[in-house]
Amino acid sequence: MSNRARGILIALAALLLAALVGIWFLHNFERRSSQVPVPAYGEPTYNPLYALRETIRRDGGKAESRRRLDLPAMALQPGDTLLMLDDPRQLAPSQVNDLLDWVQFGGHLLLQVPDSDEALDGNEQGLLERLGVVISEQPPRCLRWQVQGQASHQEFCTGSRFTLEGSTRVERHWGDAAASADGGSLAWARLRYGTGRVDLLGETDFLRNGSHGHDSGLREIPHRDLTRLVLAPNYGKGTVHLIYEMALPSLWRTLLTRGWPVWLPLLLALLAWLWMRCQRFGALLPSPRGERRSLLEHVRASGEHLHRYGKSPLLYDAVRQSFLARLRRRAPVAAALSGDAQVQAIADHLQWPISRVQSALQVPPSWDDTALRERIRLLIQMRNQL
Repeated sequence: MSNRARGILIALAALLLAALVGIWFLHNFERRSSQVPVPAYGEPTYNPLYALRETIRRDGGKAESRRRLDLPAMALQPGDTLLMLDDPRQLAPSQVNDLLDWVQFGGHLLLQVPDSDEALDGNEQGLLERLGVVISEQPPRCLRWQVQGQASHQEFCTGSRFTLEGSTRVERHWGDAAASADGGSLAWARLRYGTGRVDLLGETDFLRNGSHGHDSGLREIPHRDLTRLVLAPNYGKGTVHLIYEMALPSLWRTLLTRGWPVWLPLLLALLAWLWMRCQRFGALLPSPRGERRSLLEHVRASGEHLHRYGKSPLLYDAVRQSFLARLRRRAPVAAALSGDAQVQAIADHLQWPISRVQSALQVPPSWDDTALRERIRLLIQMRNQL
């Protein structure tokens, strides 16, 4: 069989194998599309009213969200709406007066009624007290909310309940079945204040972003319908201001809850470094004796002792023997000679003057310290040049 025919057969076999693999794949698999929810990131993670703001904007309205209440920067107008999620009892008296003045001339204020607190309740200058709102300690009960074409919903199952004083102008209310008859607790009420309105909400979960789980928030159509109801008075007239957190969270709490992917590895690294650097447990080493000296100190002391007692030639002889020992290793021919022949051989090897070598090899007088130092210096130089 020729090479060409063999190549054609191999190509046909490869095509057949590819076709079989394709048929098997198409028979066992089919293409389908699925939606996979991803976790939120960015502003929706810290702004619970982000979805409400974007919904109002897409509906053609104006909406702004802020972390804290800033009345001078907001410049509220009579047709505006203000929604606050935080505790209204934290407002200063001046802020309470400004808000009530704005509501009196056509503003719409929505408040979330907080839980009862003996330390904060009963302030005559507080916003809730001036509106005639009394926080109830009765446990909340779910209220049925029905939207045409949708399944029945249970709303206001959590949160707070409240009652109203008899002089309060109530436009609408929603609560227990006996709320209007004998003063039962309320979950939602709309009050008239001047030409404006104040909505009191025992729960605001239906206004929030929600999630893919049980707390669906604005994802549910009944929640959107209820949201449209509570925003109705000034909806489409002015700007909707959304205040989602009046009190800033603690820096340490934020670092503890959200910064652990950074500080936890750093803490472990610091502990590991401290463990490596810490002293091991065991017996302590004894401190060195105070009179202990180094070898160099002993050598220097021995030399000073010999020099003090007139035995300097011994020092010279030690240096000379060190020079001769290296001379026997490096220049054995010169070391084997003696007398003037040795001096001449050393001078030739080092390329020094003969007189300088002769001076270095002569024993100095014991009383001549200068000659001793000079000849020892020459011997050391000669030894280093070998």
